[in-house]
Amino acid sequence: MANRGRLRNNVARFRGYEARRFMDKLDARILDLLQSNGELSAAEIADRVGLSKAPCWRRIQKLQQDGVIRRTVALLDAHSLNVGTTVFVTLKTGNHSEAWFDKFVRAVRDIPEVTEIHRMSGDVDYLIRIVVPDIDAYDVVYKRLISAVEFQDVSASFALETIKYTTALPLDYLKLD
Repeated sequence: MANRGRLRNNVARFRGYEARRFMDKLDARILDLLQSNGELSAAEIADRVGLSKAPCWRRIQKLQQDGVIRRTVALLDAHSLNVGTTVFVTLKTGNHSEAWFDKFVRAVRDIPEVTEIHRMSGDVDYLIRIVVPDIDAYDVVYKRLISAVEFQDVSASFALETIKYTTALPLDYLKLD
């Protein structure tokens, strides 16, 4: 059940973070560079922030150990992979039991087209981002989802155009030493 808490409420997992580690301006500059280009070497980053390679590498390692840098990935082009249709799905459930939630997590975890899931406040319970080639492929995902878990309401909106998309997080809110 410990895993359930992490899946259900990521906020709780990170609330105590600010008490564990404060960062300075060099850490912020390193993070900014890495968010822009995760392929930069420690030597390139060190040169850009005015450090020698070894201290810069140690800072990067510390940021990784502390969970600030969770992982380094390649960002792929959805259209090149034939999954250029983005669908935002809102879900309402009449059942908020632990058993229902566990079944829901198991179901969506096994659907590769589901790229994000957010538990929401307000009128809907969950917001899901799905990427597929087209409407017909979404229908297959939809049927798989509703056959696995019972929902009170499922509503889909298809993105016509992406105005802004970034994986970079704002660094303006860092508590700096």
